[in-house]
Amino acid sequence: MMAPMTTARFKALCMDATDARALARFWAGALDGRSVSQRDGGFRVDRGGAVGNESLWIDPVPEPRSGKTRVHMDVRLAAADVTPLVDLGAVVTRTPDDEVSWWVLTDVDGNAFCAFAPRDGTSPGVFELVVDSADPVAQATWWAGVCGGEVTRDGDGAAIAGAAGFPWDHWVIDPVPEPKTVKNRVHWDVDLAGPDPSALVAAGATVLRPPDSGISWWIMADPEGNEFCAFARKGG
Repeated sequence: MMAPMTTARFKALCMDATDARALARFWAGALDGRSVSQRDGGFRVDRGGAVGNESLWIDPVPEPRSGKTRVHMDVRLAAADVTPLVDLGAVVTRTPDDEVSWWVLTDVDGNAFCAFAPRDGTSPGVFELVVDSADPVAQATWWAGVCGGEVTRDGDGAAIAGAAGFPWDHWVIDPVPEPKTVKNRVHWDVDLAGPDPSALVAAGATVLRPPDSGISWWIMADPEGNEFCAFARKGG
């Protein structure tokens, strides 16, 4: 059920790829999941053998990567070793040092992600979604207004916990100095509380593409330009 007092509910995380099969194979191996082929040429990566909000959707696109994607995942490792990820095709771009305690890697399509050593009481897999932002508190407050949840501040950054449908521990909004310049190759989908995204538009979102002969959902952008897809309430 839709959580009360929310405009939308987090639905899924999606990744563009020039080689969707290869990217799905990578993340299925990295997350101990399985890759499921879709009719449109895309793939779905499931964990635990069931479709749910933790599934990743891999969408084929013709255009190559250009510029920085402002959305990435933080992954908890099964052991303090990224060799299994490298064996799958990941590239290490930064190792733990005096400033950070985690690894920064890129997957086989060039998407950056962070890998953290195991911690007592946690399980391997994705535990955070991280979004770059010029104004993290404003962004976190906006998305909490849309999907619910509690906003906390951490220095110049912010995070949302308890957003409707959000499957991981935290939705982190990190401060960065550079503005968004290109389309994100990682985005999220939301299920709307109603039949259309008018409430989102009234709150400050922008419709980039309405439903048409090719798609049955809205492609939108949040106040900082991050793309997301909005799906009408079933029966709405």
